[in-house]
Amino acid sequence: MHIAMLSPIAWRTPPRHYGPWENVASLLTEGLVSRGYDVTLFATADSETSASLHAVCPQGYEENRSLIPKVWECLHISELFEHGDEYDIIHNHFDYLPLTYTGLTNTPVVTTIHGFSSPGILPVYKKYNSSAYYVSISDADRSPELDYIKTIHHGIDIRQFDFQNTADDSLLFFGRIHPDKGTREALNIASACSKKLILAGIIQDQAYYDQYVVPLFDDKVVYIGSVGPDERNRLLGRACALLHPIQFDEPFGLSVIESMACGTPVIAFDRGSMPELIENGQNGFLVSNVNEAAASVARLHEIDRATCRRHVERRFTVERMIDKYVHVYEQIIQERSR
Repeated sequence: MHIAMLSPIAWRTPPRHYGPWENVASLLTEGLVSRGYDVTLFATADSETSASLHAVCPQGYEENRSLIPKVWECLHISELFEHGDEYDIIHNHFDYLPLTYTGLTNTPVVTTIHGFSSPGILPVYKKYNSSAYYVSISDADRSPELDYIKTIHHGIDIRQFDFQNTADDSLLFFGRIHPDKGTREALNIASACSKKLILAGIIQDQAYYDQYVVPLFDDKVVYIGSVGPDERNRLLGRACALLHPIQFDEPFGLSVIESMACGTPVIAFDRGSMPELIENGQNGFLVSNVNEAAASVARLHEIDRATCRRHVERRFTVERMIDKYVHVYEQIIQERSR
């Protein structure tokens, strides 16, 4: 089976720091190659992979602002589809735009829908609903107007995350500095229980950061910016809890399972996919507001950190994710052959 893996080009694959879609595309690509599959990764030219790399875009346009995103997205996507008949499966991690190129090839296209940025993008998915194959990343993120071949939760390479049986007394916020992610709420939670809070992540909304985040800084708050894999592993493992007070129905939360892989429980607002990732009272707490979250901090002693790790080992490994995608590929090829 020859698979074309279409990664986004906002960031390098795998990302140096931030880039969740690129991260998933990389994990899946490397796992498939390790199993002997013939994979061609379509990504930026500076990407790192054991697959065959096919690139037209020199760098991620978020890393090189001289690149015009739409120009390079068109070149990147068309490059794959103009060679589409060379593959048995095309796996799209690039959202809705590649669907508009599917008429260029007879090769079946699997699209992992990493989330709906707006209801306004649904018309594209609806147009290709009968000819494409959609995978949702959580049951919570399914549109009733679309058909899906499967829900496949993201998996992580658990070897990249060291289990820490003990932690310090600090809380961690790990994600985009953006209203959706609840950075301000995380600061309020930490303040309510007088805990040190470490903020890690890119500033995606500068006005929000300046107006609502910076004014809440005190001597217990440390903002360290975006971090790479090694520092991520250390931060997640040392925290007594990850705060995830999301303000939107999040399709998935990679940092949630990464945290639990290190043994660190998660306190999350009960929205979107969170009930699919967190077993309340077992590996974290699902809460409704800042006050409930602050109260949950006092209950962290009830959580066994080894249970958090086992939960990820049982349900969210990259091996499990690859198994499910391979089954989807095989199912589609069998359907097409009939």
